[in-house]
Amino acid sequence: MASQIVRHKTPHWVGLACSHLQNLRRRDFVAGAALIDGCWIAGEKRDLVIDPATGEEIGDVAHCGAADMNLAIAAAQRSFHAWRALLPERRGAILRSWASLMRDHSEELAVLVTSEQGKPLAEARHEIAYGAGFLEWFAAEGERTYGETIPSHKSGSLLQVRMQPIGVAAAITPWNFPVAMITRKAGAAIAAGCPIIVKPAPETPLSALAVARLAEEAGVPNGVFQVLVGDSIELSAPLLRDTRVRALSFTGSTQVGRLLLEGAAATVKKVSLELGGHAPFIIFDDVDVDKAVKGAMAAKFATSGQDCLAANRIYVQRGIYAAFVEAFAVEMAKLRVGHGLQSATDIGPMTKLSVANKCRAQIDDAAAKGARVIHANADANLGCNFVHPALLSDVTDDMLIACEETFGPVAAVLPFDSEEEVLARANASEMGLAAYVYTDSLRRALRFSDTLEYGMVGVNTASFTGPPIPFGGWKQSGLGREGSRHGIEEYMELKYVCFGDLAA
Repeated sequence: MASQIVRHKTPHWVGLACSHLQNLRRRDFVAGAALIDGCWIAGEKRDLVIDPATGEEIGDVAHCGAADMNLAIAAAQRSFHAWRALLPERRGAILRSWASLMRDHSEELAVLVTSEQGKPLAEARHEIAYGAGFLEWFAAEGERTYGETIPSHKSGSLLQVRMQPIGVAAAITPWNFPVAMITRKAGAAIAAGCPIIVKPAPETPLSALAVARLAEEAGVPNGVFQVLVGDSIELSAPLLRDTRVRALSFTGSTQVGRLLLEGAAATVKKVSLELGGHAPFIIFDDVDVDKAVKGAMAAKFATSGQDCLAANRIYVQRGIYAAFVEAFAVEMAKLRVGHGLQSATDIGPMTKLSVANKCRAQIDDAAAKGARVIHANADANLGCNFVHPALLSDVTDDMLIACEETFGPVAAVLPFDSEEEVLARANASEMGLAAYVYTDSLRRALRFSDTLEYGMVGVNTASFTGPPIPFGGWKQSGLGREGSRHGIEEYMELKYVCFGDLAA
């Protein structure tokens, strides 16, 4: 069963997601069967899929267990040698076909994402295009996995370095980007020559299984791409202990990432982790206030704030602090909260009740410790999973929201005086995924971006992700990179070969 079912009175939304799903051209997108070795498995047990806006049941999916995962691992291993032997250009052609099918069915996939995840439909459409872009990117990268020749230090010898696929890979993906996080991992693995098994989040299985159907139609062979839904602990255990699984990629919380890293150590797997964020958004007083407000709005409220890149601590230099807070509050008041399938919606429900409750706890904690709640409306009339955008000003470093990731539409604004001060405060976190800097000083932008302890820094922009960039963090925000030319390296091994006795 789904982990949380939230029921409340929203009569104008009742049945909205169900009606959209019933009108899909592809009825098989909601069949809910798992894909194992080219077979669609209905399963003896079923898990419910819930619309987070209304608490309604909108579908069900096959519940897989450890035995199913063992079958998937065996199938992936069987498919490995033939898949790695296929020419890279042929693997790339299949990935491009998969991307094309995703674009052809983008509206249906977007409806699935919004119905089970909650994000506004416009953002879901963007995610589908974003996800297809990774398949296209890695289709080309697979043809550029160059090795090298080393000038020999041994007489009569030839030294080579080759890049070769690591073997069976596994991906455990999150609910906030249920399509793009699959294609970002699977595109790289498949292009490298590796079969991959995907375990999507239990909250968002329908879109994952729909993408799997399109992979099959694109020509991905049996066993090369498989999707299983079920209990996270039960399905993860075989992946961790089986020596045939050589690479593991996970996107999710730092807490779970630590457990997976510990479990993978027993078989010394190659592990890539994209974990939590606690992004500082730093605004210096030489920048235009309106430009800073526009950037902060984009960085804070995308995906209703449920984004590891979301601005969590908005530091504003004291010279423009009051002006920024006033202008920011005006823009936040314009955000419209509602069901993601309603065209006017800017902020949808939180996908999980625990996320909504964490937002409310952070607001209460900040208010109790002296923060001003500038804009926060009552949300009881919409339902338990909804959190109206809230602006907390005069936040201090001892408040929960300044110490931990929010993952919702609650914006914390903190004043600062000097560059040295805000740098120390920004770097004090053990998270190091993304940071934002707004300044009109080129020298400061270069100097400051160099000293921030974060894997990604946006200077005067809130938008910097995409297939060409190396996505990943420092410190406890993760290991490895996704996207870019570096992303495919997570699924490859470096092999050194020395040819001796070549002298005539």
